[in-house]
Amino acid sequence: MIDLYTAATPNGWKASITLEELGLPYTVHSIDLSSGDQKKKPFTDINPNGRIPAIIDRANGDFAVFESGAIMIYLAEKAGRLLPTDVKGRSRVIQWLMFQMGGVGPMMGQANVFTRYFPEQLPSVIERYRREGRRLFEVLDGHLADREYLAGDYSIADIANWSWVHIYEWPGIDIAGLKNLTRWLDAIATRPAVQKGRAIPPREQHPDRMVQSARKMLA
Repeated sequence: MIDLYTAATPNGWKASITLEELGLPYTVHSIDLSSGDQKKKPFTDINPNGRIPAIIDRANGDFAVFESGAIMIYLAEKAGRLLPTDVKGRSRVIQWLMFQMGGVGPMMGQANVFTRYFPEQLPSVIERYRREGRRLFEVLDGHLADREYLAGDYSIADIANWSWVHIYEWPGIDIAGLKNLTRWLDAIATRPAVQKGRAIPPREQHPDRMVQSARKMLA
């Protein structure tokens, strides 16, 4: 059994979607980010960095794993799916996983902050992150021109990138003209495991409360 400590964010969805795709049994522990639970014990005993998601694998000596990408690799290797075992295939998947972790996630995250949550509007900053987000989307679009998924078969690389890219409207990043990216987004969104994982845990739906909670975390 896996204990999943998470919240309704793209990084959280990376873990829950992976668990759903792999069919691994897990228990959800929802972390209230607006209350700062991620910065307090007992969560910091699992992840000293105070960020979600994190897991504890009860079947492996209560082994704790933090950092969303590390969690995805751990789970895929545990189940023997969504990550090839051959050297080249494994490397291709991890390259595109790192593309999300080092590029798409940070740039979209900053676009989210300055578009929605920052107490003052800084147009040049917002444009900088939106423009870089669009550039990264164009990289994905070009790569998907002659392939169905990012690294061969459907993998944790697709889950990681989809979890972020599909919220493009929230930070205001334009995907007009990116037909390959749009096709890929739509195809992954139809997967039952993606739909289940995307709904874990239930997200606070009222936009004003979401913004207030995020601003509280920035204070």
